[in-house]
Amino acid sequence: MASTIISELAGHGVRFCSLLVVPDYHHQGLFTKQRQFVSWLRGLEADGHEIVVHGYFHERPRSTRETMRDRFLTRVYTKNEGEFYDLSYDEALRRIVAARDEFRAHGLKPRGFVAPAWLLGDEAERAARDAQMEYTTRLRSVCDLRSGDVFPARTLVYSVHNNWRRAVSRTWNAAMFRLLKSKPLLRISIHPPDYFHTPIWTQILAFIKATGSARTAPTYQDWITEQRLRRGI
Repeated sequence: MASTIISELAGHGVRFCSLLVVPDYHHQGLFTKQRQFVSWLRGLEADGHEIVVHGYFHERPRSTRETMRDRFLTRVYTKNEGEFYDLSYDEALRRIVAARDEFRAHGLKPRGFVAPAWLLGDEAERAARDAQMEYTTRLRSVCDLRSGDVFPARTLVYSVHNNWRRAVSRTWNAAMFRLLKSKPLLRISIHPPDYFHTPIWTQILAFIKATGSARTAPTYQDWITEQRLRRGI
């Protein structure tokens, strides 16, 4: 499915993407054991796409010591997938370093780290920096972990779990697109299930078409590199 999405995006002028890869999704087994998949990722990277470390398990166990805000963010908003929301520094560092080293051992060169659901606690962000990750992203920003610069840039993202979420997502993103389309960085986050919902996929392609003549689509790493050059870092 991911290859189909990438191919269709390329047909609409998006030549390069940042692909978020979970090392061991929901403890189902390391992706590195799937040789064909790893080979495919290496090929994408060689073609100019970027492979990004996306959490480790993409899963967060529930805790009995949670505020109402914690419960909303980790259970309702993310369905128990906010893995790095409140991890300790030591555990966050252990997981990020393990993921980084596993990627590298299989010929991949990850530069960025993105927490599941963009829920990245302060201790986990410090761990990502100490693990020598170049950047991270949150829902509303992109952060250069080397310089500490934070660039406001909200992403468009969809929730497709049921009909009402899909309807709200389309309405919300249409409104957000009108506000964000002139910003320096326009982010669109795509999950594989988005492709199976025709109105959502059609809207994504419409956004790309509406801005294609005025924009290029770099990877996050390329964009961060460009910002550093502009700032003389």
